[in-house]
Amino acid sequence: MSRPRILVIDGNRALTRAAQVAAGGQPSGEGYAQVLQRLAAVGCDIVRPADGEVRFAGGVRLADYDGAVMTGSALNVYDGGAHIERQIDLARAVSASAIPFFGSCWGMQVAIVAAGGRVRRNPLGREFGFARRIELSGIGREHPMFTGKPAVFEAVAVHSDDVEQLPAGTLVLASNEMGVQAVELHSGPGTVWAVQYHPEYSYAEIAATTLRYADALLAEALFGTRAELEQFVAELRSLMCDPHNRSLAWKHGLGPAMQDEQLKLAELSNWLQLQVMPHYRRRH
Repeated sequence: MSRPRILVIDGNRALTRAAQVAAGGQPSGEGYAQVLQRLAAVGCDIVRPADGEVRFAGGVRLADYDGAVMTGSALNVYDGGAHIERQIDLARAVSASAIPFFGSCWGMQVAIVAAGGRVRRNPLGREFGFARRIELSGIGREHPMFTGKPAVFEAVAVHSDDVEQLPAGTLVLASNEMGVQAVELHSGPGTVWAVQYHPEYSYAEIAATTLRYADALLAEALFGTRAELEQFVAELRSLMCDPHNRSLAWKHGLGPAMQDEQLKLAELSNWLQLQVMPHYRRRH
């Protein structure tokens, strides 16, 4: 029996993926695919346009996919270069094919640029660890991506960029004091749901990311000392074992959306059920 097929667009270069694994995490594409497959019976193919030209599996065309996701990345879209342009072009091709698209962090930034918007380095600095006080807009509270989500919540975040100019017609679904946190946009016939944070990231993944970014985090004074940074990593790993740890949830200001796995993954679960599955049924 066939099943929906998802294209996972890994936004990172090979060296970044290797560094994440060395720090105790997973390659970005494989980690994302595992989350999707935990949420629904879908098949996932991973492409890595930052490493070279995109080649699909034998006999598969872009139009054969029922959804596409783009992962986070250590890249900055305004730096340009072929490794970035290939990702922008692929995002445009996905939208032109009317395939449901979901972007996390880098994926949102690429989708915005692909649709004619602009991204810049955030003048407020880096948002790291947890994006706090993300608040749904009036539109966001009614939007199907956020069905079941609290009106104000926290989420895993790691980025230093934000939206400078939104494409025409973009719906802002959520934001906090650091900037836009979720959008729906259209580029051609395709619909994009995208978030600036990482619903797909576990506590273990952000722990590994903390170690990978250690020098930058210390240089930017997000941690005062290496010992403080390592304590944060240890606490993240404790939360990985017990997301309901009362003292750590209080210490880091984490509410239900970071303690309940269903709430944490609501955006992706809703996308799979409300965007990908209808697309799959129409094709079959």
